[in-house]
Amino acid sequence: MIIRESVKLGDTTITLETGRVAKQAQGSVIVTCGETVVLVTACGTQEPRPGIDFLPLSVDFVEKTYAAGKIPGGFFKREARLRDHEILTSRLIDRPCRPLFPDGYRNEVQVVCTVLSVDKEHPADVLGMIGASTALNISPIPWAGPIASTRVGRVEGKLIANPTHEQIAEGDIDIIVSASRDAIVMVEGGCDEITEDEFIEALWFAHAAVQPAIELQDKMKEALGIEKWPFQKAEAPEGLDSRVKEVALEGIKGACNIKDKHQRYGEFKVVKKSTVATLLEEFPDDEGFIKSTYEDLRYNTMREQVVFEGKRVDGRDHTTVRPINIEVGFLPRTHGSVLFTRGETQSICTATLGTSRDQQRIDGLLEDTWKSFLLHYNFPPFSVGETRPLRGPGRREVGHGHLAERALTGMLPSQEEFPYTIRMVSEITESNGSSSMATVCGGALSMMDAGVPIKSPVAGIAMGLIEIGKDYAVLTDILGDEDHLGDMDFKVCGTEKGITAIQMDIKIQGLRREVVEKALSQAKDARLHVLEKMNEALAQPREELSKHAPRITTLKVKPDQIRSIIGPGGKMIKAIVDQTGCSIDVEDDGTVAVASPDGEAIEKALEIIRTLTLVPEVGETYKAKVVRVEAYGCFLEFAPGKDGLLHISEFDWKHVENVDDVMKMGDEVEVKIIEVDREGRVRFSRKELLEKPEGWEERPPRERGDRDRGDRGGRGGGRGRGDRDRGRGGRGGDRGDRGGRGGERDRGRGGRGRGDRDRGGDRESN
Repeated sequence: MIIRESVKLGDTTITLETGRVAKQAQGSVIVTCGETVVLVTACGTQEPRPGIDFLPLSVDFVEKTYAAGKIPGGFFKREARLRDHEILTSRLIDRPCRPLFPDGYRNEVQVVCTVLSVDKEHPADVLGMIGASTALNISPIPWAGPIASTRVGRVEGKLIANPTHEQIAEGDIDIIVSASRDAIVMVEGGCDEITEDEFIEALWFAHAAVQPAIELQDKMKEALGIEKWPFQKAEAPEGLDSRVKEVALEGIKGACNIKDKHQRYGEFKVVKKSTVATLLEEFPDDEGFIKSTYEDLRYNTMREQVVFEGKRVDGRDHTTVRPINIEVGFLPRTHGSVLFTRGETQSICTATLGTSRDQQRIDGLLEDTWKSFLLHYNFPPFSVGETRPLRGPGRREVGHGHLAERALTGMLPSQEEFPYTIRMVSEITESNGSSSMATVCGGALSMMDAGVPIKSPVAGIAMGLIEIGKDYAVLTDILGDEDHLGDMDFKVCGTEKGITAIQMDIKIQGLRREVVEKALSQAKDARLHVLEKMNEALAQPREELSKHAPRITTLKVKPDQIRSIIGPGGKMIKAIVDQTGCSIDVEDDGTVAVASPDGEAIEKALEIIRTLTLVPEVGETYKAKVVRVEAYGCFLEFAPGKDGLLHISEFDWKHVENVDDVMKMGDEVEVKIIEVDREGRVRFSRKELLEKPEGWEERPPRERGDRDRGDRGGRGGGRGRGDRDRGRGGRGGDRGDRGGRGGERDRGRGGRGRGDRDRGGDRESN
């Protein structure tokens, strides 16, 4: 049975189709918007995976390069591991779907989103999110959906649901919102310092926009008549709950009030071990149920203490931020560094400045781009006192790093203002709650320490929620326990003016508007508090770059002069690098960036580049070098690869008989440009920089002679071409090296001898 239905999402139409492709999957749907097409499948097992205590859900968003008419790069020419964008989108799909599986569900579930076709107008990520909900909803897999997602943009003050790529680039809001019929279930995105009220307006605009897509999913499910697989959570033996409470409650309460994380965890283990040992005599075959019942009691005890007693695990009230300690310039050789500690969460953040050669090339689905701001987040096992192999960044690390990067990106200076590649690294050295927000704070400070002129400092804070019935508590600066035991992880980043990035995950069915408003209000107060502490440590970016950072100086040349800087086969630019030790980058628009920690080396390289690209003008003087000697004059190199003619008549006010008497190869001489012809050929004069002899009388001006062939002589008898003013003899005149007929080498008289190379007729003394 093929079902194909369409629905409006904002100003665009989205089509859902099932029953034609991937029919052996438990649920499959093709989602289309414009010419962007995504196939989403959901498969699951009917038996639980043994020996695990979590939901084994995996979500993969896979972009096929053929979808954009591209062939993959690399040696193998096929898609390999997921790129960061695919990993981030996979997380976007996983996070709103996971809480909607039944409590205690341990059956494997896999959702695969395959991008089959993309246009340059409609993003595929939101289509994958809607498709995942639809595939799960029309499958027999137990799941409490549907939900729907949309991206929200804002252009010229108007909110837009499901904006195009162009509208996203133009707008000041870019957030993705997933919602159910009644509530918001997931949020992630970035903003241009918008207010909390503007953000709330965007959330509920998105909630209203996705309702038609939710209704369509239920309509398709009803038409297919799919029944969900039955699932019944295993029940503990009768009376076990009360016995665990009797044995463990007092120990759990005591452990809940230990402030130190490791001491608290240690005490919980002692109480758990004692409880299991005590109750195994009564329930010898139910060790697993004893442990799970103990964890449930611990979970509920901690939650009730927070909501009803107003007392958190570490003794704080609901709104207090843990103590903050900041050490700027923590590492001696880095360009910028800071040790940021908040409670038991700590990060060493470093900023490294590089040139455009250090930019990262992103092999995107639609086009390749270059990235000049890189933020890398590392979460080593020692940060939580654990052991595990180091295998590179996982999905969590990619996601946390991306959130921090998004929070800081909008505050960076433009490339024209600050032409550096910036790499920021966060090494999490301790973790007990919101290490990604420590990365945001430490990242801003480390860049300021390096001298990066960011527009404004950025801070981040993680908010939590515990909801019991109609009672709830919103918690500021949550601990790891409060994240694990709570119902929400709501991270808000921003400046004093407003929000720059946000991420919200929940473990319940959805959030009411009043809860979101309260969370944002508390988050703003906490963010301003953290910013105040940051300002005490470093109020503004350092005026000077780190002494270890490269200095980059840029200059602009005409695009057609780029070839002069690079030279044939890159010969010239390599020579400049070898001479100066600088790094030189040349852009297609004529921007030349020269980088080096040595200021003198930069100036030397810039001087060479200016010389290579100079446009000679009449009247300018140069100290030039003799590179070629001819009978009629010599050629002088006044800049690398640039030369001009100094005619013998311009050597001196006095008569010069032979070039070799005055000029030799390698000599340096100061000259003045007297002519630049239309082809760019330069003629010099030396005598104009010399003092005229006493009694000198100006000779009558002569007509311009030919540069290489000498002046054309007049007709001084016969049909010869001697000096135009002075020529004598027969067919005498010089044309290049040839004299007039019968002329002498110097004066061109008589016969067929060689005349003066330049004049061909008699030479008149000055």
